[in-house]
Amino acid sequence: MANWYSECSPLERRTFWASFGGWGLDALDVQMFSLAIPALITAFGISKADAGLLGSVTLFFGAFGGWLGGALGDRFGRVKALQITVATFALATFACAFATSYPQLLVLKAIQGIGFGAEWACGAVLMAEIIRAEHRGKALGAVQSAWAVGWGAAVLLSALVFTYAPAEIAWRILFAVGLIPALLILYIRRGLKEPPRAASRAAEPPFFATLAGIFHRDVLRSTLIGGLFGIGAHGGYAALTTFLPTFLREVRHLSVLGSSAYLAVIIVAFFCGCVASGIISDRIGRRANVTLFAAACVVTVLVYIFAPLSNSQMLVLGFPLGFFSAGIPASMAALFSELYPAGVRGTGVGFCYNFGRIVSAAFPFLVGYLSDHIGLGAAIGIDAAFAYSLVLVAVLMLPETRGKVFEQATAARA
Repeated sequence: MANWYSECSPLERRTFWASFGGWGLDALDVQMFSLAIPALITAFGISKADAGLLGSVTLFFGAFGGWLGGALGDRFGRVKALQITVATFALATFACAFATSYPQLLVLKAIQGIGFGAEWACGAVLMAEIIRAEHRGKALGAVQSAWAVGWGAAVLLSALVFTYAPAEIAWRILFAVGLIPALLILYIRRGLKEPPRAASRAAEPPFFATLAGIFHRDVLRSTLIGGLFGIGAHGGYAALTTFLPTFLREVRHLSVLGSSAYLAVIIVAFFCGCVASGIISDRIGRRANVTLFAAACVVTVLVYIFAPLSNSQMLVLGFPLGFFSAGIPASMAALFSELYPAGVRGTGVGFCYNFGRIVSAAFPFLVGYLSDHIGLGAAIGIDAAFAYSLVLVAVLMLPETRGKVFEQATAARA
């Protein structure tokens, strides 16, 4: 990481850290939900399927937010859209702390989903347009690794809060804390500059034309296959992580602190996998990189869930599980950005990355439903393996885009 980072301009570095921080805070706010599921089930007297629906609602509206956020970035500028989206997901997370009923929580999780879906689309395209082509995969892979940082912070906060606070108020404390760090990101992003194309807004198309532009015949194939890619990537991740803490506690009978140790291994591995995927992607190409990580995901998930492993063996296998599951999302920002021309790049990236959430929103609910019939472990394993298989199918139909130079790259560095 140090070599490519040392070659970056001050603008590229500021953009990197702003995007890294925003995505990390997204992860902090979103992952606190999965860690609070057992407490939410007790607090509101809901089933696992109801809890899974909360996650599904967040994913579904995240898809809408990503499409909308990408189009807003194309139309009004990346930085302005980023500031709005950070405020949206942070305030929605904070409001979850004061929910008094299950329907209220559903609505607030929907608003949170809109915010974090839009934030990723704006931040990923901004970074893709600012960073030079030869470092795009490494930089965006490193940005994606911020999810592990936020996830790890959520695990630490959860272990601390649930250890020292009663369960009935601990989950409220977690959601309330989600507001605080976002204020720093809002301050940092005021110093960012729009990419030259976004700052020069001559002959802008109508906003709804921007939304529909990704269905033009010139880019329709990329949109359809990219959407399938998103379904597999998000479906696998959602099926695996939404109920993983619950699986470790209820099936493996680990305490909060014990399950946190297992999650820590996966989170560290996720960070390493994001960085490694970015490096490999720039060296061997986007398609070969995704194929490698997706195939490894299918095998590792099945072994982790179905093999008769001891707790110690699960701890060891947790590293490749987290490592390989990271490689797919870490490659998506660079790949999707390189599929689209400048005028619809934000819209295309936002749609492909987040459309998967519309369909993958069913995966947490399906895991919760199937767990009542075949057990939680089997439900997670089957759903996750199927989803990662979709990624393999999609990536084989996409073109290789490594090294693509964007229209405004030279002007941005200047």
